Amino acid sequence: MRELIEPLVPGLAQVWELPEVLWEGDTEYQHAVIAKTSQGISLFCDNDPQSTELAQLHYHEALFVPALLLARRVDRVLAIGSSEGVISQLAVAAGATHVDHVDIDAEVVQRCAEHLPYGYTPEELDRAVRGEGPVRMHYADGWEFVRRAAESGGERYDIIVADLPGEREDASQHNRLFGTEFLRHCRAALTEGGVVSSQVGCPTLWLNAMLRRAWGRFSDIFDTVAYYGSDEFDWGFLFGRADHVENPTGHMIERLPGLAYQPATLDAEALVANSVLPYSIRKQR
Repeated sequence: MRELIEPLVPGLAQVWELPEVLWEGDTEYQHAVIAKTSQGISLFCDNDPQSTELAQLHYHEALFVPALLLARRVDRVLAIGSSEGVISQLAVAAGATHVDHVDIDAEVVQRCAEHLPYGYTPEELDRAVRGEGPVRMHYADGWEFVRRAAESGGERYDIIVADLPGEREDASQHNRLFGTEFLRHCRAALTEGGVVSSQVGCPTLWLNAMLRRAWGRFSDIFDTVAYYGSDEFDWGFLFGRADHVENPTGHMIERLPGLAYQPATLDAEALVANSVLPYSIRKQR
């Protein structure tokens, strides 16, 4: 049986068994694999699991639903990365009338639509590429897309979602989309009351370097920073809003019953339980 080794930290990795590989290829930007696993059909980029059939909705709702609840409006959404297209679908379900989806790797996006049982179908992706409907697909550099939006003085976004592979210790090109300059561009591209959302790594003690860095960057850029750590798997998420919101978790809970999209994997109790940063990160401030 084929095995894929996912490196975690120096000296530690985990092994994925792949009973069947549906597609594998080297694109201009990464090595990608779509395969059957014990968690269903799954996407891997550079040996890093991006989503699985079992947990993809838990992941995407944890990344997006708190942003829906914290943002003043949900009309214009920008999704950066998110090769599967799930964020675009959730945004439309939540009432967005304009969704720009930006991903640099056209081949992976297309293969996801062909092989994953979640996210875009090939027909949905074709419509998005043609700009027919609320979702518009852009095969472009997300950093440059946000910079141009920030500097143009034109249309702004109510929510900007960075749905990317984790920040790496090497010089990976996508690391730029976690940095302070990128977050400043995102803030400048928001509408009043808009929110930036990003997955920020793992809260586990021996794997939380990315979360530590991200918390510092978000705190430097945004007046309101909210944390959500999924209680179903080991990922953390941050949400930044330029203005001050008193008690952001309470604000989210108050708005949850009236949300156009009702989440299937989190509720008010989850928002309360998972809104507290890990102790060691709270104490580093």
